[in-house]
Amino acid sequence: MSARPYKIEAQPLVQRYARGWHCLGLASDYLDGQPHTLNVFGRRLAAFADSAGRIRIVDGFCPHMGADLSTGRVEGDRLVCPFHGWQWDGDGQCQSIPYCKRIPPKAKIGTWHTCVQNRLLFVWHDPEGGAPTDDVAIPSIAACESDEWSAWVVDKMVIGTNCRELVDNISDMAHFGTVHAAPVDYFANLFEDHKATQLLVGRSERLGGDELIALSTYFGPAYHITEMTGQSGGHPIHSILLNCHVPIDMNRFELRYGVMVKKIEGLSEEQNLEIARAYVAQAQAAFYEDVAIWDSKTRIDNPLLCEGDGPLYQMRDWYGQFYLDAADVRPSSRQRKVFEITVREGGAVPALHHVFER
Repeated sequence: MSARPYKIEAQPLVQRYARGWHCLGLASDYLDGQPHTLNVFGRRLAAFADSAGRIRIVDGFCPHMGADLSTGRVEGDRLVCPFHGWQWDGDGQCQSIPYCKRIPPKAKIGTWHTCVQNRLLFVWHDPEGGAPTDDVAIPSIAACESDEWSAWVVDKMVIGTNCRELVDNISDMAHFGTVHAAPVDYFANLFEDHKATQLLVGRSERLGGDELIALSTYFGPAYHITEMTGQSGGHPIHSILLNCHVPIDMNRFELRYGVMVKKIEGLSEEQNLEIARAYVAQAQAAFYEDVAIWDSKTRIDNPLLCEGDGPLYQMRDWYGQFYLDAADVRPSSRQRKVFEITVREGGAVPALHHVFER
């Protein structure tokens, strides 16, 4: 008697967004003196830089008559409503109403914690309203301040699916060979506290030649950094990859994919730039192969796994902590766990650790 077909299960999505820092791209993009519209976490926000260059993020709709503040203008330290001219500062306080001397006591809008690190802008989200703590601070990348490295090259796109599909990749060993033509020799995951790390040793004709080494870490639910060693044009290439997302709603997220490349000694700036651009194009092309899969796949809560798959259920247990109230997070979801898969014996394997930790 044949077995019954496996039944795919997918529970209805709960309207909740992850607790953690979310990257909004290059900080310099927000220093143009204009307000910026942010459609994130199922709502409208407005970002603007004050006169000191600090980037402030506030709720996007004016409580007076509901106008979109992100379509207004910036005057000094204030965001001016395009409808009636009410002026709001970065702390959410109404500072002026052009036709009224008395500001209503309730004239305050919501504000959001931000930080700038590694030349990137981050916004903090917590469904309970808590502030970020020091233990989840975004780690600095020394290469961002070094003349030995190129600047970030960042691309942005909207992906029409829930962001869990993206995060699943941290434990999905098997897709590298099928989707990216990059067979894996060794694969490992390390889960610990708010960090999840993947170490991959494999081969990629596009990116690494006979040896591709990629160490990548999620710092929280949405900010992912990879240190990768490969080859391009016969030259060894050291690169840092940015893979970050912020949910627009439960079925769409905004993804930013970036690359910076270490300059090759002895080559001119023009030559280094040419190599960097070529490597960036190849790295991005490889990533967009995943996007094509997401466009047509279905959500599955009970994936049918086999022996050669990575620790997907353990990864989802780690990831789930960001969607629970802090008091409800199980200690086991944050405990240190290591999983290793050796596909092909031979060759040295780097030590497993989180990115930027030794």
